[in-house]
Amino acid sequence: MVRAPQHLLPHGVDMRVVVIGGLGNFGARICKRLVQESELGILATSRRPRSPVGPVRTATLDIDSPNFAAELKALAPDLVIHCAGPFQGQDYRVALASMACNANYLDLADGRDFVTGFVRAVGPAAKAAGRIAITGASTLPALSSAVVDSLKEPFKSISAIDIVIAPGQRAPRGAATVAAVLGYAGRPFRWWQSSEWRTAYGWQELKRKQFSFGSRLAAACDVPDLELLPARYPGVETVTFRAALEVSLQHIGLWTIAAWRRMGLPLPVAKWGSGLDRVGTWLNRFGSDTGGMTVRVVGTNAAGERQYRTWELVAEANHGPEIPCMAAIVLANRFQRGDVFVAGAKVSMGLLKLSEFEPEFARWEISTQIKNSTL
Repeated sequence: MVRAPQHLLPHGVDMRVVVIGGLGNFGARICKRLVQESELGILATSRRPRSPVGPVRTATLDIDSPNFAAELKALAPDLVIHCAGPFQGQDYRVALASMACNANYLDLADGRDFVTGFVRAVGPAAKAAGRIAITGASTLPALSSAVVDSLKEPFKSISAIDIVIAPGQRAPRGAATVAAVLGYAGRPFRWWQSSEWRTAYGWQELKRKQFSFGSRLAAACDVPDLELLPARYPGVETVTFRAALEVSLQHIGLWTIAAWRRMGLPLPVAKWGSGLDRVGTWLNRFGSDTGGMTVRVVGTNAAGERQYRTWELVAEANHGPEIPCMAAIVLANRFQRGDVFVAGAKVSMGLLKLSEFEPEFARWEISTQIKNSTL
């Protein structure tokens, strides 16, 4: 196997990790965390040449380059972590190139089509290489499904799952996140309601949601969980996901753009990402650095009573953006320890338990609680 040049990655490490998009909003956080593990050699890549960032070494790598597969192989990764979103509309070249150079693979994908088509597209190459390729190693669906698995334990059956993410206004958003939001704003998608597929529209379906830090408007978003959770939990009647921005003006602005797009107005939404990100930054003065997430599961217990259990996470001090990085961090450490995974392509559901996230929550002083109530 061709190894990376000595000046890029140190010798004496057990596993070499190449983080694609490693200087971006989430990739940089993953690198900063994993470089603390002495057994891991971390290499952050970006499209343009960059100097090392502290102890993190860097390399130039463009996933759209016609020579991408060969350039990745020259870096000799044992593990590739793909953070270069948005994943909506991406193909599987990064995962397939990782398999071609005998590296395991993780990504932070939240694009519904990307995640749901991953196993079919990457599975044969992963099995042939004897490697593991995992998609969705992020808040959705890795953390969300771990929470649902934990909440449903007392229930004989579950009937509804409702997930809401509420980012702090001052938390860094990143260009990929803004592009992903605009990508599905006003677009139709399926979600599971009353045991049938119904049409919802991105950034519509407004509801007010209550958190321990206040109430917020929340709107529907197209995410992999809407497809994956009904299949994972047979008998569930309703699965919903919404995002709740802190500043109502910004939220209603996105709702309006989505409504215009839904009506068929030819809006150049794809070109508005940078401008809307600047508007969001200006609105930071009206928001806070506190965000959170709730997962509510409705079910029937052994006594036949209908109950709901709600898990709530609260992240202060702009620590919310650490959460999408945690599943990849935990899985990378499991790879390094030599935990056994069956070769092939997988969606990150059922691979992690909620307890595995707790040390990372504690690292960032992120609090969680569970509330139980009878309906």
